[in-house]
Amino acid sequence: MLIVNVLHLNYDNDMSTSDVSAIIKKAGMKVTPGRRAVLNLFSTDCKPINAEFICKKLKNQKINQVTIYRTLFSFEQAGILSRIDLRKGSVHYELHTSHHHHLICSHCGIIERFAVCEIKKHSKKILKDSSLFKSINHHSLELFGLCRACAEVTNTAHE
Repeated sequence: MLIVNVLHLNYDNDMSTSDVSAIIKKAGMKVTPGRRAVLNLFSTDCKPINAEFICKKLKNQKINQVTIYRTLFSFEQAGILSRIDLRKGSVHYELHTSHHHHLICSHCGIIERFAVCEIKKHSKKILKDSSLFKSINHHSLELFGLCRACAEVTNTAHE
């Protein structure tokens, strides 16, 4: 079952071809082979991916790099994709599904999602203390550290 709201998408499973087309149409965009191909690379269990990965995956489908970048930008503007800063030198994207954040291992790059978010609780205080800002429209939170496996290797190396 697919529930589509341009600003909030929920999926029970991976997207079918009709799901992909419905998402694009719901966003008010024309369904094109390029848009379908780009959106097909995203799934609910997929880690965030960048444009370079998409270009490599779609190189045999005759979709040029400019089209891919424009599509990613359009999908982000429509609320289909979210931009994620993984500090890996390029912008990454993922499906804009339920509100969540990321834990990222600085050593191996493994990513884990987490849903706990206390920022709304703190935003009134943040805005009250701010001399420049009146409102907060959205936020992004990525936490960087070491996963258990990398921390264990690091501890073993220091012994």
